[in-house]
Amino acid sequence: MFPRVLVAVALVAALLTVPSPGGPPPAAAAPPGERDVIAQLFQWNWDSVGRECRDTLGPAGYGAVQVSPPSEHVVLGGEGHPWWQDYQPVSYELDNRRGDRAAFAAMVADYHDRYEVQNCELLNLADLDTGAPYVRDRIGGYLNDLLSLGVDGFRVDAAKHMAAGDVAAVLDRLDGPAYIYQEVLHGAGEPVTPDEYLGNGDVYDERYARDLARIFDSERLAYLRDFGTAVPSEQVIAGVDNHDSQRGGSTLSFRDGARFSLANAFMLAWPVGTPRVMSSYSFTDFDQGPPSDVAGDTLDADCSSAAWQCEHAWQPIRNMVGFHNEVGDAPVTRWWDNGGDTIAFGRGDRGYVVLNDEAGSVGGRWFATDLPQGTYCDVLHGDPVDGGCTGPTYQVNADGWFRADIGAHDGVALHTGARVTG
Repeated sequence: MFPRVLVAVALVAALLTVPSPGGPPPAAAAPPGERDVIAQLFQWNWDSVGRECRDTLGPAGYGAVQVSPPSEHVVLGGEGHPWWQDYQPVSYELDNRRGDRAAFAAMVADYHDRYEVQNCELLNLADLDTGAPYVRDRIGGYLNDLLSLGVDGFRVDAAKHMAAGDVAAVLDRLDGPAYIYQEVLHGAGEPVTPDEYLGNGDVYDERYARDLARIFDSERLAYLRDFGTAVPSEQVIAGVDNHDSQRGGSTLSFRDGARFSLANAFMLAWPVGTPRVMSSYSFTDFDQGPPSDVAGDTLDADCSSAAWQCEHAWQPIRNMVGFHNEVGDAPVTRWWDNGGDTIAFGRGDRGYVVLNDEAGSVGGRWFATDLPQGTYCDVLHGDPVDGGCTGPTYQVNADGWFRADIGAHDGVALHTGARVTG
């Protein structure tokens, strides 16, 4: 991790642990204790500071690097460009003899450097040398111990911060088959992409959740007609949110209420990826842990308590899992939209869903389906029980049509596993 960058009184970057000279082995973990020694790289340019942080200061244990002022300053060529001209700013544009704004930004945040992403420390966390056989053996042994207890698979956290080959080398040490999915978050300009990890297993790509939130928040549900991901559908983990994004605000979350349910309903009805439903506890700040006792031990989850959100148990989400299982790999059919925020589509002759994210209701509309004739339980609002339904039902006629009134931010979902026989 980079030594911290000190610009006047500003502390603007973190520490970087770097490789030893002569090759690119993964960085070692930071030594224990506080790093408080400052290296003043007086008058060094930004590119040089960045390299020195990586090659020398980090491994030596420096805690910060002090650089000369980055602002535009007077240019005293007639006096030989003295060092002190740099301390006479003429603007706060980041452009002077040590480099321009882009070079300064690259020095402070080299997060967009492939080597640093995969071989340096993440958020002050110690970095295991996953390129070393000993480390791979130890991690493999740990995973095999879990497999021996009946575990069926693993989620690899922050996988993009390890080379795909390192992940593969660890997985090669497993004693038996295991389902693998890897967290490979990807943003604009990042050098590591999810597709690099597909040879190891499935991947979680947060672009799915971010794109879904953008469409629900500021675009039109009609745009969901061709919704997909850059990652092949059969290998992507689909989710509306996760424990990170619900705190950062980049996706929808339980705080969005009915619209969050609609987004999950779409995810569970749409044939892209393996859905993953988030289940949370309530929190008021970013760092807050789960409900705990005075010793810090997590309390039993209680879905009747406001302390737990339990989104997985919300009726519309819980019942759409059954919809997802029932429709299987049936194709999308009978797409309809109003050009705005109301959509409807079928999954072959097994299921049909209507989602309305408009501020007003959609009243008295007939919808064309491929469902067999019969009476169906609306699983967004009722549970199919003993051939009946605890909520509203809809009659599909011999031609596959049914009539429904859809409330604002609401929907209807019917499937062949929830037919009413009474």
